[in-house]
Amino acid sequence: MVSLRGSDECAYDAVCLGEVMLRLDPGAGRIRTARSFTAWEGGGEYNVIRGLSKVFGLRTAVVTALVDDEVGRLVEDFMMTGGVGLGHVRWVASDGVGRTARNGVNFTERGFGVRGAMGVSDRGHTAVSQLRPGDIDWSEIFGRRGARWFHTGGIFAALSESTAEVALEAVEAAHRYGTVVSYDLNYRPSLWRAVGGQAAAQRVNRAVAPLVDVMIGNEEDFTAALGFEVDGTDPSLSRLPVDAFEAMIARVSAAYPDISVIATTLRAVRSASLNDWGAVAWSEQTGMVRAATRESLEVFDRVGGGDSFASGLIYALLSGSTLDRAVQIGAAHGALAMTTPGDTSMASLAQVLRLADGGTARVDR
Repeated sequence: MVSLRGSDECAYDAVCLGEVMLRLDPGAGRIRTARSFTAWEGGGEYNVIRGLSKVFGLRTAVVTALVDDEVGRLVEDFMMTGGVGLGHVRWVASDGVGRTARNGVNFTERGFGVRGAMGVSDRGHTAVSQLRPGDIDWSEIFGRRGARWFHTGGIFAALSESTAEVALEAVEAAHRYGTVVSYDLNYRPSLWRAVGGQAAAQRVNRAVAPLVDVMIGNEEDFTAALGFEVDGTDPSLSRLPVDAFEAMIARVSAAYPDISVIATTLRAVRSASLNDWGAVAWSEQTGMVRAATRESLEVFDRVGGGDSFASGLIYALLSGSTLDRAVQIGAAHGALAMTTPGDTSMASLAQVLRLADGGTARVDR
């Protein structure tokens, strides 16, 4: 499915490019009435690489930028706890008040019952959004150091006009050195609004797509971020529209024949606390494969579930698993990640594999 570089010729199993924010969590309460917050770190692309490091034990690194102040160093401390390599973090001098560059902050409510989860981002003018082509030495990362896998996505690309250019520069460099590229479309209207909206998202993602080996996204991502429309889908996501996804994936694979794997989570929201959860993936060799559907999965914190699916899928493919096994591991990891607070996974490899193999919630002692 994917052609991997040898482990012995690479310093990294996986590298990601993305923003790492400070997440402030009001727990069971609301942002608007909170008097205290629990701090975590998080970010769409980073959550994937942290899972590959902390849960799956791979050699990883993050490419990002942070302001060199106390908030930036707090984010650094979180990343160190996650075991992610920090040798390619670009530190930007602080001007004392954040006029020229800031660190991103994300307030996140978990949601409960009829009240959906909510994210309130404060990420304008961040250090990472000001990255420009030429700022990162990709030849050092993919060439002299070597990486087997590179992951980035539409959240990073949407931060500014220049980050879209950096994302394309990065995937071109990875492709040049034979590094497998995964890309999560992760369409966020609020991020694209200031840099050209949906038209800009489609222009950027269509430029990146021909260089992608593993494409990850959901129904909205494929339609809004790439411009594919499929009749018969259910925009309310009250059911898992597998047939519609199969039609969507067929169109994407036909348009971008160099993509080796296309994968997506399938989520039906019964309430903020109960989701039907599953996943499908496709390759030319296997056709469509589907993970076990977990109906009425109890959700503690849904943020990061899709990122944990991606890290489980990537881990399995890096390990030489079949696509069927990979999608099962990805779906199991995503399910476990949503049982704990914060963006990032607190699962262990043994727990992920046990659930992927049909394990239950019986007490473990």
